[in-house]
Amino acid sequence: MQLLSTARRAVLATLGGDGRPRLVPIAFAMADEGGAVVLYSALDEKPKTVSDVRQLARVKDIAARPAVSVLVDRWSEEWDELAWIRLDGTARLLEPAIAADAAEHGLALRLLRERYPQYASQRLHERPVIRIAVEHVARWSAEP
Repeated sequence: MQLLSTARRAVLATLGGDGRPRLVPIAFAMADEGGAVVLYSALDEKPKTVSDVRQLARVKDIAARPAVSVLVDRWSEEWDELAWIRLDGTARLLEPAIAADAAEHGLALRLLRERYPQYASQRLHERPVIRIAVEHVARWSAEP
């Protein structure tokens, strides 16, 4: 999973109400939960198409159909360096105001802020975080 630990971005795939996949680049952090991988992605303060992040299409997709995929890839003109990893799992929102989510929400923010210094000044503690419990991993690498 070195590719995951070094990648700076991934692509989140959700399924829209019309049955079509919806893809969006994300920043993410990873945690090990007793041998299981969990990914976190902030609904940060970058400009959005809506004022309430809970109205974002990806958030609505997750609420209706929580099965998601995350793709991380390494591209190079040297094809022997190519690699990708796809993580399939179940997503949900961690809400900061819900007591049952509070501790994990705090962990997610700590991990995200360690990985992305840009988050240090953002009010992420006021916003939900996407949590993805990884259930299946597929990978490929040109390296043997």
